[in-house]
Amino acid sequence: MATEITVPQLGESVTEGTIAEWLKQPGDTVELDEPIASLETDKVAVDVPSPVAGVIEELRAEVGDNVEVGAVIATVKEGASAGESSPAPSPSPSPAPAPAPSKGEEGQAAYGGHDEGGGDGNQTLSPAVRRAVLEYGVDPSSIKGTGKDGRLTKEDVIAAAKNKGDAGNAPAPAPASSAPAIVASGERREERVKMTRMRQTIAKRLKGAQDEAALLTTFNDCDMSAVIETREKYKDLFAKKHDIKLGFMGFFAKAACLALKDVPAANAYIEGDEIVYHDYVDISVAVSAPNGLVVPVIRDADKKGFARIEKDIADFGARAKEGTLTMDDMKGGTFTISNGGVFGSLMSTPIINPPQSAVLGLHRIEDRPVVRNGEIVIRPMMYLALSYDHRLIDGREAVTALKIMKEAIEDPARMLIDL
Repeated sequence: MATEITVPQLGESVTEGTIAEWLKQPGDTVELDEPIASLETDKVAVDVPSPVAGVIEELRAEVGDNVEVGAVIATVKEGASAGESSPAPSPSPSPAPAPAPSKGEEGQAAYGGHDEGGGDGNQTLSPAVRRAVLEYGVDPSSIKGTGKDGRLTKEDVIAAAKNKGDAGNAPAPAPASSAPAIVASGERREERVKMTRMRQTIAKRLKGAQDEAALLTTFNDCDMSAVIETREKYKDLFAKKHDIKLGFMGFFAKAACLALKDVPAANAYIEGDEIVYHDYVDISVAVSAPNGLVVPVIRDADKKGFARIEKDIADFGARAKEGTLTMDDMKGGTFTISNGGVFGSLMSTPIINPPQSAVLGLHRIEDRPVVRNGEIVIRPMMYLALSYDHRLIDGREAVTALKIMKEAIEDPARMLIDL
């Protein structure tokens, strides 16, 4: 008797997702609660677990299909073994030649599912990894994956290609598979790749924010000397006591809490013809994930200490890379902090995260000449940018909020005595 595998609940107001990757194929053995597919929603990737142990009989959707909550996407023969079920590989056959590469991607059949040479080649590659494999011309079966459940990541492919180049001994196997990645000298080519569901949602939300909000950005520069000295002085004690590194984001989160209490409009949003104010601060922290930028929320940041905030941020960063952030992690948020400085950005005008009304942009720290007490000195400086919805926040309020954050960073004792 076959058991149906359906699309689970994906979160409040989320009614459908997109099949991003099949982790199992017909004939594969699956354990109870083992993921068989990865679904991409507007915000996060969600694994679909098997409700029983057995063997996958049939896949009823293809990668890229939109599927609604409750829809049957596969069936599994309960209690069967791989040998029992192997004669019935339904619509999605296991051998590599059958999938017939679509959209002109000749390498999809070779890299998308099964390796004729055996080993651990029957791994399913995500679109980003598959593109990297084609681009760098490496054999995926020879690479050890560092992702979740040993899956290959784009970084694994790039590292393998770099090692191959350094060693100067390009592997000979699978010449036919590698052929699509070889481009004749002077040849130009294009590739069309469908936007992921998450990227489409990001695009719509950011464009919607520009269309609806009256966006304006105010800037200030900040002397990071005091924070750097404080971190250097206490980093070892902090790590020993709290088992977490003391980073910059904890300082900026606490500085933002001070500012948002003094300027409540920056912690509010517009709903219809009303302004909704919050007596709490939930800070959305922009984090890079494999499929795009996500913004998990540090809840009640105004009530948390530095250690708890740093642990939350570290946890979000790790789970974003693993793709295990949940819808609840993203829900809410009254203010956003985005740190482009980790990528080398000197200055930017960040876009608010609707329905929020303000976002703080952090940038890289660099030594610059500044005047202190009539003398030119070198200081580690950072540009701060506060983008805000001018429909709700006046220029005076925005400048005041950013100035409070700057002063708190330049004199961290202010955060202790609530100034």
